[in-house]
Amino acid sequence: MFTPEVIPAGPVLLRPLADGDADAIVRACADPLITRFIPSVPVPYTHEDVAAFIKSAADQWRRGGATFAVADPASGEWQGTIGLKPPDTRGCHSIGYLLAPWARGRGLASAAARGVAEWAFRNGAQRIELLADVENIASQRVAGAAGFLREGIRRGLEHRRDGDYHDMVAFARLAGDPGEPVRPYLPFPPGGELTDGVVRLVPITAQDAPDFYAMMNDPQVLKYHVAPQPPPLAEITARCRMTGTWWLAGERAELAIRDAATGEFAGHIQLMNVTPLLGQAMLGYALLPAHRGRGFVTRAVGLLVSWAFEHTALSRIVAGTAPGNHASQAVLRRAGFTSEALIRGLMPGPGGTRLDDLQWARLRS
Repeated sequence: MFTPEVIPAGPVLLRPLADGDADAIVRACADPLITRFIPSVPVPYTHEDVAAFIKSAADQWRRGGATFAVADPASGEWQGTIGLKPPDTRGCHSIGYLLAPWARGRGLASAAARGVAEWAFRNGAQRIELLADVENIASQRVAGAAGFLREGIRRGLEHRRDGDYHDMVAFARLAGDPGEPVRPYLPFPPGGELTDGVVRLVPITAQDAPDFYAMMNDPQVLKYHVAPQPPPLAEITARCRMTGTWWLAGERAELAIRDAATGEFAGHIQLMNVTPLLGQAMLGYALLPAHRGRGFVTRAVGLLVSWAFEHTALSRIVAGTAPGNHASQAVLRRAGFTSEALIRGLMPGPGGTRLDDLQWARLRS
């Protein structure tokens, strides 16, 4: 059983909720990100709702949980809420949090999560779980910064306002864990994009799914794609929803290639098969027909490879092409790749056939 108290936690002060927090909570809970990722928040959120919430927070303490206001240490003003659910049948607690829009971008949520976790461990907790929507990259970054380790994907776990059941990323921290911040093997690009003024590379999102689907149905793309049939739109959409969490987990980096002048989706580029032990990743790319012949892919490859060698521990990037795909081979040569080997019968082909693969590599200088 936890006892309410005030906990200094670096840039925040954790304290019990108070009636005076009501106005700020109502204002914060109108935020679209809060209502999107926390479906239990009523819409619209009223003063009656916040009164019920503050009452339930007091009950949470009596049932073996905890609820804190995330407050400014100097003024005591409410900036967010963080809490632990009462232990389940295995004695495991779950942590959840929200931060007001005006308090974001300063590491306050991760400081609060770390502070609550360490306080709970001092008071006998053994395991704390944290769940975040696969598209809620900010919450997943908070988890890593607070020392929580990613454990996997729990499919179709939470029913959202859109009527669908969404996948959640599971994190946990044990009392015996070191609690050091988890540094992603693949950091996100500085400023959220890579650009040379002609093309922009930005992380793929679910909004890109229709353009991605159209690209995958282009005959020229299909001709050299590993799978001979294009994936359905639902599968493409699900993939685009996952790209941020794959990136944060260090599994792959997927970006849209955009025309820097118009913002149009021009194609796709990715680093996949990321193998930290080898310091190696594989490059892949495709372009919509309307944007070919303008050097977009060569520019995109140059931007992504330069970023990878500057900001990650990768030392070797490889790519494969069909022996007859001379356009792709020309891109790789211009981007500084060297042909290394012809691997016979590596790739699946139509009708159960096997196709050769010409392999390329570029090494860190």
